Amino acid sequence: MTMQTEAQAVSVPRKRRGTELSLIVVALLVGVGAYVSVGLGYTGDIPADITAVAGAFAALAFVAHLAVRFLAPYADPVLLPLVVLLNGIGLAMIYRLDLDITDPRLGDGVARQQVVWTFVGVLAIVAVLAVVRDHRRLQSYTYTLGLVALGLLVLPLLPGIGNEINGARIWISVGPLSFQPGEVAKLCLVVFFAGYLVVKRDALALAGRRFIGIDLPRGRDLGPILAAWLLSLGVLVFQRDLGSSLLFFGLFVVLLYVATERVGWAIVGILLFLGGAYFGYLTFGHVQNRVAGWLDPFSDTDLYFQIVQGQYGLAFGGLIGTGLGQGDPTLTPYSYSDFIVTSLGEELGLAGLMALIVIYALIVERGLRVALLCRDAFGKLIATGLAVTFALQVFVVVGGVTRLIPLTGLTTPFLSYGGSSLVANWAMVGLLLRISHATRQPQPLATPLHAEDATQVVRLR
Repeated sequence: MTMQTEAQAVSVPRKRRGTELSLIVVALLVGVGAYVSVGLGYTGDIPADITAVAGAFAALAFVAHLAVRFLAPYADPVLLPLVVLLNGIGLAMIYRLDLDITDPRLGDGVARQQVVWTFVGVLAIVAVLAVVRDHRRLQSYTYTLGLVALGLLVLPLLPGIGNEINGARIWISVGPLSFQPGEVAKLCLVVFFAGYLVVKRDALALAGRRFIGIDLPRGRDLGPILAAWLLSLGVLVFQRDLGSSLLFFGLFVVLLYVATERVGWAIVGILLFLGGAYFGYLTFGHVQNRVAGWLDPFSDTDLYFQIVQGQYGLAFGGLIGTGLGQGDPTLTPYSYSDFIVTSLGEELGLAGLMALIVIYALIVERGLRVALLCRDAFGKLIATGLAVTFALQVFVVVGGVTRLIPLTGLTTPFLSYGGSSLVANWAMVGLLLRISHATRQPQPLATPLHAEDATQVVRLR
């Protein structure tokens, strides 16, 4: 490598780090500004703890930036600032809701707890970048991570530690701590699906019968998609978790289509999804309630009180919103978790809500760009799976609270209150940054042989 080439290679990560740092500063200004706006809108004064909160959040953001700078200098410079921006807006909105929430089960409030979980999330991204130095090594743990994911999904069903909340058995309790293992399971499943499909894609890509111009898969190859279908149905049946069921199966179908490039697999996946949805509707009362609340929530305003209040909140916000701290989002139950989108829609309006969706779209776009540029098939599928996971989760959440689809109960990534979701999503971004670093890192140039070396090679031959 020549001296000029070496200088160019060094300058590239410096430029990216400078871009990332500048964007993080902008994200911090928006998040802290939103926090201050909440205080001014609610009480007319700047929050008394603004210095401590802003200092802690800025310190965490810079720690994450330093981790990326030293552990993955060639990583995408836009991903981390987007995550910091969403996390800051979510923290400001949770603080605003905290001013009106009087639920004694939440202790000293959800805002302080969210700051603590943000700290753990930053530790998670640092740990992922420090431990996973080469994402390709994860392929050797394909089936191990698959078993870990299965074990995490089974944990809430075990007596003694499993805990049922709001009809869904997706929590485990160990002493005073509660945790949702399904959030970590989705990361393990992404790696498992990617590792499995890399090995089996040639067999799965073989065409079977041709129907209406579409090559359908062979019958002998239907086992994997049927297994994923049964797994998603098991989550729906035993845990009563409609959102995770949809997320897991949708993720596998998308990765199967990307790996094989066969439209037939997508068609089979859609048919299995429709069949499972219809089976769930006929069999389970909670699914029937979700569908009825989707079609006509005003038929029983007591039963579907949460959906109705969310609709009123969005309508009250209108185009530009009431302003931070000046609405009544806490009239909607669980406004800080499942329905934080309606809370933001009420006080930021349709314009603010669309801006948040654009931020999520940018995260998905950057993730898919990493997948397109990735040189190895395993990393390509992992990056695709992580991006699709974010996309599906946001679609399911926003679609549910706006009545585009039935309500499912997933959390909004980086915005909703909840330690399990926040930590898992930070870890997912860490893995995406690791793959991005490997993708953007320049390959070493081949050094030409000197005449003496070439002569020695010829003699050896």
